[in-house]
Amino acid sequence: MLTIKSIDCQVIISQVARLCQEANYKLGSDVLSSFKKASTTEVSQSGKEILNILVENANIAATESIPICQDTGVAVVFVELGQDVHIVNGDLNEAINEGVRKGYTEGYLRKSMVGHPLERVNTGDNTPAVIHTTIVPGDKLKITVAPKGGGSENMSALKMLKPAEGVEGVKQFVLDTVRNAGPNPCPPLIIGVGIGGTMEKCALLAKEALLRPVGQPNKLPDIARLEQELLEKINKLGIGPSGLGGITTAVAVHIEIFGCHIASLPVAVNINCHAARHKSVEL
Repeated sequence: MLTIKSIDCQVIISQVARLCQEANYKLGSDVLSSFKKASTTEVSQSGKEILNILVENANIAATESIPICQDTGVAVVFVELGQDVHIVNGDLNEAINEGVRKGYTEGYLRKSMVGHPLERVNTGDNTPAVIHTTIVPGDKLKITVAPKGGGSENMSALKMLKPAEGVEGVKQFVLDTVRNAGPNPCPPLIIGVGIGGTMEKCALLAKEALLRPVGQPNKLPDIARLEQELLEKINKLGIGPSGLGGITTAVAVHIEIFGCHIASLPVAVNINCHAARHKSVEL
């Protein structure tokens, strides 16, 4: 017998509000561990100092419940909605936006969203959220809030390669994107790469790649090798922590792939700054 699980919008609002604050206050242990590890191998003295400062900054933010960075980002929200879940007493998207509104206002987080991209008037509450929803089996609702800063997002890029350019074309585009970004996205970075799909699909793949635990390789051996090769090449660019030189330009490259048209090879690079923030809840 099929049972439908009901989840009230008020629960969603309160949980999203909490996630918005926790994501901005508490850097993940995987990110912190990658900084600590990098500080032991970084050859630049200024790079070592910056990595240690980032760890100290994250610890202060978590202890005092203050933002890791003043740019508390666009509220990017990933939703995995079980097909046996019924949202009651409201609309799912409206509840998420209300949670963002509540979390950013009550948490004194910077409001960075403008309602019209050309008129540039701030909405005053960090809405609208950017919401990506996937229907999945089961009776759970998983919500991940991943605040994304403007500096790193601005240095991200997408290109429609010709299939003949192949893996070498992919490598070159990723390296060119990071090289051109230089210090602007606040390294050390996490590099999300999407390969395949369509224009919008590969961009989403690149964003989703940033949610993977730092340094966890792709399950496909050839893609895992490509991740490692790109990480090594990126760290030979010499950009380093805060762009002041060194061998820790990035702490991870994460790649996600999808099938694509015979005439297409889309590639997207979504760069994340050192404040690689995301928190999740399952209801």
